[in-house]
Amino acid sequence: MTDAQADAGTAESQGPVEIDEEMARHIENKRDELLDKFDIPDQFPPEVIEEANARTEDLEEEIASEVDERRDLRDLLTWTTDPIDAQDFDDAISIEEHDDEYVLWVHIADVSHYVNPDTAMWDNAVERANTAYLPGYTIHMLPPVLAETVCSLVPNEDRLAHTVEMHLDKETLSYETIDIYKSVIRSDARLTYTDCENILDDASAADEFVEDSSRLAKKNHLVWELADQMHEQRKEDGSLVLNPRRDRAHTIIEECMLKANKAVTHELMWDRGVEAMYRVHPQPSPDEWSEALREIQDLDGVSVPGDKWDEPRKAVNATLEQAPDRQLNKIQWAVMKVMPRAKYMSDPFSGHHALNFEIYGHFTSPIRRLSDLINHWIVYTNDVPENLTALCDRASEKQQSAEQCEREYSQFLEEIGLNPDAIKNRGIEIVEE
Repeated sequence: MTDAQADAGTAESQGPVEIDEEMARHIENKRDELLDKFDIPDQFPPEVIEEANARTEDLEEEIASEVDERRDLRDLLTWTTDPIDAQDFDDAISIEEHDDEYVLWVHIADVSHYVNPDTAMWDNAVERANTAYLPGYTIHMLPPVLAETVCSLVPNEDRLAHTVEMHLDKETLSYETIDIYKSVIRSDARLTYTDCENILDDASAADEFVEDSSRLAKKNHLVWELADQMHEQRKEDGSLVLNPRRDRAHTIIEECMLKANKAVTHELMWDRGVEAMYRVHPQPSPDEWSEALREIQDLDGVSVPGDKWDEPRKAVNATLEQAPDRQLNKIQWAVMKVMPRAKYMSDPFSGHHALNFEIYGHFTSPIRRLSDLINHWIVYTNDVPENLTALCDRASEKQQSAEQCEREYSQFLEEIGLNPDAIKNRGIEIVEE
């Protein structure tokens, strides 16, 4: 476990990082400077805020009017799993086990029902292209009021969703059928990652969330068993796993979202043959991979398995599993240095090298990524925007800007004696001197 992971794991029991008012002003000035440098707008235009507020009115009546046009999944046991400080709950899962298959549902908040090409919110989302995450400070792609109300899959409230229903062969975990449709769901529980871990350790921990707690506990165990199988299969197939010691709760969400994203990509390309915003990740050259493996091999206490050198991703996976904790960050950095930058493209056939997926795209985070929002629209309407190539370039460019801004902001925090990971996981509290 890395230091950052350890800090994240204890965030729920720790308070915010405390700073004085002078330090707060210093941080705010630097943040404003960086946002200006990378052209990241921190405020929404009045017409966008006005439109967002209007779309959050008469919520119950609008959902009720949609029920007859959608798949009604409100009786399906459904729950969300997020960090304790999550500001929105935009994805939820459900699962069933049959004799010869698993049925996995991934429900995503139906953002495109509220944000479409005829809205000012859509135009502003194209301008922003993503949510930027600085330690302790978030610059949203969409007005937060959407995530806090109509697009937040809170417990015991009806919500509009875009559901990916996957029937998976029990032996191979391959897709038997994929069905993507608009739905109405009703989440039964909001779990934090710690809640999920507690339930996996002790079924009685589910008592505080639902009346039928044993059922929720069994479903969590079932989805963990499936996620663990999917994770091991990905590694065996050659998917790069730079975080091999991730806890069970994170693994569940990561694997379910990857499976849903891949299912949508399959539907768009193989079943419909349409352009969309695909995620493409080029591979390093053989020399670059060799350079990374040699750097890893030279680390104290680290050994790259000799039979894996010709399969660099598997070599890194195997090395990370055996390496001492103190070397994990150095191994990860050696790999990241030689990795080309992933980008969005309308042509998916360069593939996703790190995941070792032939084609891949994003669907599960339409609140924070333009690519997902546009792919929701394409899945629903089969209408591909005329300027799709420009949108792909825009999303790639703005993601790079946000990442660079986050790096420079984190570096600044370290220079003034603050831990960016602690701030990221616990937030900041300003205290009087």
